[in-house]
Amino acid sequence: MALKVFDLSCEHDHVFEGWFSSQDSFQDQLARGLVRCPVCHSDQITRRVSAPRLNISHLRAEPSAPRAESAAAARAAVAAPSGDQMARLQAEVLRQIRRIVRQTDDVGARFADEARRMHSGEIEERPIRGTASVEECRELVDEGISIMPIPDILDDDRLQ
Repeated sequence: MALKVFDLSCEHDHVFEGWFSSQDSFQDQLARGLVRCPVCHSDQITRRVSAPRLNISHLRAEPSAPRAESAAAARAAVAAPSGDQMARLQAEVLRQIRRIVRQTDDVGARFADEARRMHSGEIEERPIRGTASVEECRELVDEGISIMPIPDILDDDRLQ
């Protein structure tokens, strides 16, 4: 199944990607309020101008024989990582992100209050994580407090 990847942004200018089966599917989900910003959970989403990526490598003509060796060498010099290399790279990035998350203080349901107290200078700033409702997240963003959701897969304490 081919997916359409759209560059989207919310009213707070958070930019993110959305993957949809079609333009109609995007419009339908947007109208039903199903498309939300992953940062602040706003449903006020607009599609940004983006350049399409077309996979046309199969349409390229093979170079003539005398130039084939130099062209192949040039392609090898700038070749993308192999599937195995990419898997190792992705695993290492995931390990590093999890390490960073483990170095945060889990404040649980006190997240919004702790973030406000740090923002106002009442307590010393430190990296924290916890839980907050969509409304609390919106309020924090409106107050100028930067937050970012952490998917369960990155938080060892919330993995199933």
